Amino acid sequence: MTQVKVNSTNVQYSEDEIISSFKYDRTNVKVNGDDVVVTPSETEFQFKTDAKVPKLGMMLVGLGGNNGTTVAAGIIANREGISWRTRKGVQEPNYFGSITQASTMRMGFTADNEEVTVPLNRMVPMVHPNDIVLGGWDISSMNLADGLERSGVLEYDLQRQLVPYLKDITPLPSIYYQDFIAANQGERADNVLPGTKQDHLEKIRKDIRDFKKDNNLDKVVVLWTATTERFARIEEGINDTADALLASIKRGDEEISPSTVFATACILEGTSYINGSPQNTFVPGVVELAEKHQVFIGGDDFKSGQTKLKSALVEYLVGAGIKPECIASYNHLGNNDGRNLSSPAQFRSKEITKSNVVDDMVASNSILYGPQEHPDHCIVIKYMPYVGDSKRAMDEYTSSIFMGGSNTLVIHNTCEDSLLAAPLIMDLVILCELMERVQYKVVKCDSQEPDEEFQRMHHVCTMLSYLTKAPIVPEGTPLVNALFRQKSCVENFLRALVGLPPENNLLLEYKTQGCDLK
Repeated sequence: MTQVKVNSTNVQYSEDEIISSFKYDRTNVKVNGDDVVVTPSETEFQFKTDAKVPKLGMMLVGLGGNNGTTVAAGIIANREGISWRTRKGVQEPNYFGSITQASTMRMGFTADNEEVTVPLNRMVPMVHPNDIVLGGWDISSMNLADGLERSGVLEYDLQRQLVPYLKDITPLPSIYYQDFIAANQGERADNVLPGTKQDHLEKIRKDIRDFKKDNNLDKVVVLWTATTERFARIEEGINDTADALLASIKRGDEEISPSTVFATACILEGTSYINGSPQNTFVPGVVELAEKHQVFIGGDDFKSGQTKLKSALVEYLVGAGIKPECIASYNHLGNNDGRNLSSPAQFRSKEITKSNVVDDMVASNSILYGPQEHPDHCIVIKYMPYVGDSKRAMDEYTSSIFMGGSNTLVIHNTCEDSLLAAPLIMDLVILCELMERVQYKVVKCDSQEPDEEFQRMHHVCTMLSYLTKAPIVPEGTPLVNALFRQKSCVENFLRALVGLPPENNLLLEYKTQGCDLK
């Protein structure tokens, strides 16, 4: 499909770049007791987007697991046009569940009042999943064809046809520190790197360089989709600064996790790194190192099933003036992720990311909630091997309504875990790569001098927040978990890159009399 072309003086297209002008309207608010004073302000930005789509490599940590093999299978099936038979008939490959490939955004109306929507990937040039070169690491040496069979995620007829494409792909040896993942993972760990933590850091760096060179790639993005680690302790002189982190890796400190070694290696190689699991990979030393090297980091933890629904549902309830009082979330699953989470330390990492998802929505309504008030919120995860990757999620939301009444919603959600996560993995990598091609400068602002040169966006890539349970944000900035606010952010940023104003849904042309706005 061709890209959308905006007919405006706010955007200039060339073969190499798209340059847009964008007026960012915001409000400065002062609160004094019950008095709220709002002052509008306007900042004029200029964005420059590199229009040349690179040849991109995606390296997954956990390539041989359920998510990794599902991503590989999905890309190959789509690229090669492989269909397969099920008891429901012939199925065709697709990218359903991906916001870049299967979601649309509104452009406006035609003269005949017909609404026009376009896929997100038509707004600016983006990498297509079919063109991504895939590689990565795993503590298991199983080839991807056997790994796909082990996962039990996809239909047998599709697995059978994918064997020739996957049987010769074997993950690179990975990092295994037994203290950070459940003991039950040890039996899979037959493909691990020997040596010290410093050796591991250097080997991962070399793997990235070799992968890029061997496949003639323009750039690489690395994403962690391996099993959940326990939280690392933040300790002074260990991982609290960039220098302390590098020194701790060199001397092999026990509190440096595998995911933190991977993140550090990526940053030193100038390679963006995304954390798809709930552990605290991005300790202060990693964040400081990313800032120093101006490398993107993003995460944490894929928001794919139960939590995505929760972030939409609580936003709806609180926005409707209904007060959630009690949220009970239970799920059981039988894949290796569930097996790893049966260990208390690893479950605690997951519990933290799942618990915090409603905080900003609760804080947004002081009519419903007092300063320290919060709904009761409980998360339970159990390992049930029989159900495999088909996770069962059961939620109960009990809310206070009008005049002392009570409303209860009970939801049963069967989440095909990896089939929901795989499109998110692709979106995270595609959006992160796009952000690498975007630069900005402030042209006009009341509170600062204009920028003379274009610069990169912030190294903490919050544009990925829609896809994660616990988005990392720059220190001291607001955290948004509300699903529709996150999606609007992505769409409006794409509009800004082509000089369009944010979507506001006012539709004043249809609500006024005598105003010819069409």
